Parts: sequence; structure tokens; C-alpha cells
Amino acid sequence: MDIRFGLVSTYPPTRCGIATFSSSLMSAIRQLGHHAVQVVRLIEPSLDTKSLGASSDVVATLKAGNHESIVDAIEVLNCTDVAIVQHEFGIYGGEDGDEVLALLRGLRVPSIVVLHTVLASPSGHQRAVFTELCARSSVIVTMSRVARQRLLVNYQVDPRKVVIVPHGAREFSLKSRTPIADPPIILTWGLIGPGKGIEWAIEAMGLIRDLDPAPHYVVAGGTHPKVFERERESYREALQARIDELELSDWVHLQSGYLPSHQLDALIASSSVVLLPYDSLDQVTSGVLIEAISAWRPIVATRFPHAVELLSGNVGILVPHRNPVELAQALRRVLEQPELAATLSRRTGALADELRWSSVAARYLQIAERLIRTMAIA
Repeated sequence: MDIRFGLVSTYPPTRCGIATFSSSLMSAIRQLGHHAVQVVRLIEPSLDTKSLGASSDVVATLKAGNHESIVDAIEVLNCTDVAIVQHEFGIYGGEDGDEVLALLRGLRVPSIVVLHTVLASPSGHQRAVFTELCARSSVIVTMSRVARQRLLVNYQVDPRKVVIVPHGAREFSLKSRTPIADPPIILTWGLIGPGKGIEWAIEAMGLIRDLDPAPHYVVAGGTHPKVFERERESYREALQARIDELELSDWVHLQSGYLPSHQLDALIASSSVVLLPYDSLDQVTSGVLIEAISAWRPIVATRFPHAVELLSGNVGILVPHRNPVELAQALRRVLEQPELAATLSRRTGALADELRWSSVAARYLQIAERLIRTMAIA
């Protein structure tokens, strides 16, 4: 059965985690032999679609605040077999992204709604939007057990509709399990902005520069587009000011811009430890965490929910939020104890296979086939 998929999401060349996720998922589905993928791209109302360039995948755009684009998107999706709808509050128009509900109300085909965030303390309107979103979906995908549990506890959702499919990870192109950099590299990557906790990591670097050789901390990634739209580079500039104040410019490097996958792979392979110092108490999905596991890296992370789920049991080292002393102690352990670093690498590697995009895409295909069979019987 060659399934025709419709996808609603941000999409490259837009640079955000959901766009990358969706592109990777669609590529993996194609590699499994299902080539009919039609993308409805979510865009901001001020964006000129011509600036995004042409894409054979994208057959329609859904522009925030534009009712006609919702009607067009519904028409496209109803000509497919299954619609995959990515959900994050910030990517749809309307109050708390409630325009997604108009889209779902118009669908006549089954829908798989993928939740990238499950708020623990939503406002009344956010709860109403989320509850209807889940009620109108055929299947709800969460990417972690903690997200599923939070969904069932805090919202009125039929548990039979909720399935866990992990966030996928690309096949890591460099197989070296031993870092090759000297001095050692501590690495954080991805789009940055307030809440990433990088300021605490910088403080921690001031506490471990006595190591010999002193490690370098590399932060690789541009400012998140929505953060840049609101406040330009103020967060990055504040980080650089703190680096200068602590006289850490020789050891802490903020690299802006987008890295092609082969360059990012080389950087990850050279790292001695991946650091995820995030502030969030709510983050139930982290693509960077999944990529670090796929690359067999030792990981130090704050206790955000997805990290607790995957790294507990000494798979990685978990530390409290906003605590540079604890961060420094964890980093020192990994850097000073090669046997610990090797053990952590093996333990993350043991999780890697089930996180490959090929495995994740196969799960989406199973869900889609089940939905199609159920509709045929009905």
C-alpha cells in the first residue's frame, strides 16, 4: 500500500526544530517506499512566500490569520490518505494558535497530531484549544512517556488515542566514539535564545578552567528566528558580555549560523561531552538530546523531563537547573575520568537504534495503515 501523506508543518528552508523534524520524517517515509508526500507549509503572515523558494514537496501554504489559506490547506489534505499535523502553540495563527482547530474541523481524512509540547500549567484558553485539538485527532503522538502521562493527567484525552513514538535521529555519519579534539570540547548546539541556560554553562566554565588542558566550550547555532524577531541578538550579546567579564574568551566560543550536517557531525564527533543546560521544567521533547544519544556522546543535562526519562539510571549525568556549581562538578567528572566518559558513551549508544529515523518512520507507517484499515471497515 503506497500511502499518500499530507503534512502540516513549518518546513525548510525555515530553520526551526519542527521544520527539521518534519523534513527528516518525510525523507525517512519516502525511503520506506511511500513517495506521495504533500506538504502544507506554515508561514508567518508577514513572510513573502517567494523568499522561501520553490519546493516540490510544498503544495500549499497556511498563513497565520488568512482564512483562505486554511480552506486551501483543507482541500489539499482531503485528497490524501492520512494527514500528519505538527503541533506547537507558536506556529499557528489565532489566540494560542487556535486556527489549527479550523483546519482539523474541515478534515475528512484521518489525522495524526504530533505534540511537540504538552503544557503542565496551561491557561484556560490553551486548555480549551488543546482539548479540542486532541478530541478531533484520530491519533495523538507524544515523543516521550512523560509527555503522554502529562497529557492524560492534565487534559481530557482518550488514552486509547495516545501513542508514544520517539523523536527521530539521523544516522550519524562519523562512527568514532572517542573524541579527537585537544583540548577537550564541551558542546551545546541548536537554535539559541533565553531559556537555553547557556549563561549557567558559562558560569560553570569559570569554575573548571583550572583543568589541564582547560576545556573549550563551543555553542554552535544561530538565534531562534522568533527570538531574533522579538529582540534581535540581545541574548547572544549578553552571553558574550558575560564571557568577556569572566575573561573566558579564550575558552568559550559562540558560533552563530547554520552548520551543514557533515560539519555538525564533525563537531559532535570531536566533543568530549554534550551539555544541555536548559532552564525549562516543561520540555518533554528535545531533538538535540536525541541527536547526542545517536552520536554516542557522554551527556550532562539539567533535569528537564525528556532528559530525566532518557538519561536516568546513569545513562547520562543529570544536574539541577540554574546551578553552575553542579554543572561544573558534572563536567569535571566526565573530563577527568576517561572510564566514566566511555561508560556513558556505551550507555547512550545502547539507546540509539530505536531512535533512528528509519525506525521512527516505520512506526508512523504502522499507525497510518491502521487508520486506513479502520476507515475502510467503517
